[in-house]
Amino acid sequence: MGERTAAPVVVIGAGPIGLAAAAHLAERDLDFVVLESGPGVAAAIEEWRHVKLFSPWRYDIDSAARRLLEQAGWTEPDLGVLPAGGDLIDAYLEPLTKTPALNDRIRYNARVVAVTRVGFDRVRSAGREAAPFLIRLADGTELLASSVVDAAGTWRKPNVLGASGIPARGEAAYGGEAYGGEVAAYGGIAHALPDVLGADRERYAGRRTAVVGAGHSAATTLLDLGELAQEVPGTEVVWVVRGTDQARTYGGGEADELPARGALGSRLKRLVQSGRVELVSSFRIEAVDRTADGRVELAAGERRVVADTVVNSTGFRPDHDMVSELRLDLDPILGSTRALAPLIDPNKHSCGTVPPHGVDELAHPEPGYYAIGAKSYGRAPTFLLATGYEQARSVVAALAGDWEAARDVQLNLPETGVCSSNLAYGATSDETGGCCGPAPQAVATPAARGLATGISGGLLTVIEDDTTKSSGCCG
Repeated sequence: MGERTAAPVVVIGAGPIGLAAAAHLAERDLDFVVLESGPGVAAAIEEWRHVKLFSPWRYDIDSAARRLLEQAGWTEPDLGVLPAGGDLIDAYLEPLTKTPALNDRIRYNARVVAVTRVGFDRVRSAGREAAPFLIRLADGTELLASSVVDAAGTWRKPNVLGASGIPARGEAAYGGEAYGGEVAAYGGIAHALPDVLGADRERYAGRRTAVVGAGHSAATTLLDLGELAQEVPGTEVVWVVRGTDQARTYGGGEADELPARGALGSRLKRLVQSGRVELVSSFRIEAVDRTADGRVELAAGERRVVADTVVNSTGFRPDHDMVSELRLDLDPILGSTRALAPLIDPNKHSCGTVPPHGVDELAHPEPGYYAIGAKSYGRAPTFLLATGYEQARSVVAALAGDWEAARDVQLNLPETGVCSSNLAYGATSDETGGCCGPAPQAVATPAARGLATGISGGLLTVIEDDTTKSSGCCG
């Protein structure tokens, strides 16, 4: 066991969950290194820095991370303010990486392409547990690890447009990460949450855009496009969904017990009713093609939707390719661990009804490997940042040999029934919990509950007055 235990714990991903794990490892005086594929901290969040989080600052900071920051003289932000993704990086995650405990432990531009055991493929058993993990990076560099905490998230693996779970005919030709290409959009298909009113404005102003999906990222983009359509003549917006009834998306309006949820649903409904957004329902995409004038054509049977750009807001899925030589016990439906799947099944649970879970539910037959954060949930769209923080704490406690603490999992979430692959809505009260933060310990009434919701990798929307802001549930 000497060679394995002499190696550091490797954390994959320097987002909020990965850095929370790093903070807990530092507090327990365990040797570790964090590998981040991007050029800076939280590279995935950097791509949606314009998007506001669902919950205020008081719920968005991990406990161990807070302690390290306070020791370094950090000035915390106003805890009642809702940060944007960029604020999360600039005011929290970036300072965290500069603390003495973390500042020399993070390697950037270090994309992991494979994780295995030294001298062991997936088949060989004898002596397996004593062998260290071997991690290979995209540049060919290799390093050893005693354990691996995989907090890589799902942002880089969007779902496909095809209605049957595989790319629609012709879809792969348009490139994108879902097909092994880059995240940047090619051939008229864009990643979720483009900065419609900011950096990406030129691409959408005065053009026709089709948004595919019925979750938070879709709603956010639709509302931004609706605002752009008011400002720029010729801007056209099409909303493409598989379902037939948008009642769940629109919510209860004025009768809704969560006023912000009702306001958001009502605003989206008004946008459709006004004609500024064309709703195309019961549209199960079978093929993607290019028109003679270079636009994108979506086909469902004999029906067609043509647009200059298609925004893929269909959600995300985990990428297990890099750990294919490890022994994983994945649920055949969700792609989470088999033990975790029934606890997070979106057919039975909202994010507010997910039971407490930690290292035992996250363990695989491969000792020492744990996926935490959004990746741990597979395709379940119910992940919360609060859940990820508790996962990190539990797993690190186990790695430190403190099994009592590891199994003392405490997760108190507000129970809601709106967390699914459909649109859910945020609350603005400081008394509420939120997607990117732990729920309050006491919940008085349904109207006072925090809406704890994550949508396929965690994209949410929140209302401030009459302004719609999107939020990211940092997976």
